Amino acid sequence: MTEQQAGKTQSATSSASESSKRRLQESGADKLSSLPARRSTFQVAMANPRVWIPSIAVLLLVVLAIIGPSIVPHDPLRINSGDMLQGPSSTYWAGTDDRGRDLLSRTIVGTRTSMIVAIVSVVFATIIGVTFGLVGGYFGGIWEFITMRTVDVLLTFPPILLAIVVVAFLGPSMTNLIGVIAILYMTRFARITFGSVAQVKRREYVEAARVVGAGNTRIILRYILPNITAPIFVQISLTVGFAILLESGLSFLGLGTPPPAPSWGNMISAARSYMQDNPAFVLMPSLMISIAILAFNTLGDGLRDSLDPRLRQ
Repeated sequence: MTEQQAGKTQSATSSASESSKRRLQESGADKLSSLPARRSTFQVAMANPRVWIPSIAVLLLVVLAIIGPSIVPHDPLRINSGDMLQGPSSTYWAGTDDRGRDLLSRTIVGTRTSMIVAIVSVVFATIIGVTFGLVGGYFGGIWEFITMRTVDVLLTFPPILLAIVVVAFLGPSMTNLIGVIAILYMTRFARITFGSVAQVKRREYVEAARVVGAGNTRIILRYILPNITAPIFVQISLTVGFAILLESGLSFLGLGTPPPAPSWGNMISAARSYMQDNPAFVLMPSLMISIAILAFNTLGDGLRDSLDPRLRQ
């Protein structure tokens, strides 16, 4: 009789525990179903008007740089001595420069020059700077000393002054311009990456990867780099705007892309003496520089607001 009662008690207890488990599972499922779906980083960023509006402007600039030379109404290099300093007309929508070349065509083609220099230089700056920051931040010691002291030395020189000295010594060309801008702006990426790595490398998942035997390269590329990309993307957008401004300034001084290839900077330089005769001569490239810098800087600010969880709260 005692055994039968014990068996009944045990079966009742097990059935009660099973029913409680079912209730917990059902309540947990209800709670999970009531939670909002987690949005991806891309969805979070594109929900911000300060991201998708300047993204459209940046996309249009890139498209113009790609297809621009094939859609221009006139040859941007052709000199027409009889049409010098003409105002806007049905033939020349934005007028002509001091050599009779179509301003609209030269501005469109100049978009390719300025965008190539800015974007390619920032790509190289990102690769070099992120590598410096990853190596110095992860390994520390002598590697931190070498990478960060190199960055500190470069930061002691004003960017425009160092660029003028180096380009004047090497000679004006697109290749030299890209190299100089990349070296100057890689310091921004190195410092941002170094600070981010110093925080992430102490996280539990990095320690767990190290305990199970993951190598340094695997830890850096799989566990650290993917978790520090947000500030890097923000810095890329902001640096492209600075690179456009620096390229235009060097071209204005005659140290950028050599003529007759058009760029926004050398167009403004050529327009200095003729602003009264044809205001569009200086207005067209100046307007394009302003639009490009505003688009990239606004995009960078929007990405920072969207990707930084502290600013989203």
